[in-house]
Amino acid sequence: MKCVIQRVKDASVSVDNKLISEINVGLLIYFGVEKGDNRDKVEFCVNKISKLRMFEDENAKQNLSVADVGGQILLVSQFTLCASLKKGNRPSYDMSEKPEIANELYELAIKKFKDLGFDTKSGIFGAHMEVKYINDGPMTLILEK
Repeated sequence: MKCVIQRVKDASVSVDNKLISEINVGLLIYFGVEKGDNRDKVEFCVNKISKLRMFEDENAKQNLSVADVGGQILLVSQFTLCASLKKGNRPSYDMSEKPEIANELYELAIKKFKDLGFDTKSGIFGAHMEVKYINDGPMTLILEK
């Protein structure tokens, strides 16, 4: 499982020029599911991300989590995170999980963030999405489990 986590001032997802989801201050998370990933990995990633201290306190130190700042979550499925670039010039997606399993784990992650009390928005699994955001920092972390 691979997650790219960005601290944002705002973010939105559109499909076919139609706004699907948007958030204000919070985290934009690109969520990639690899073959063999499971519910335990989703649980680990959601818990880890929810506690990451990515936001600055009054002393400009990264001591605050998304919960501490009342931030929102925008979770976007992205199978391309699982690409291998080892051979040739065309990415190989052999490590990406089958869509039906990946979608199940993606939906579980959305539910887990909501269960933790986060205002959680999402993209549309499998759709061609346009994502717009203002990365605050820039601040981007990568979590692999």
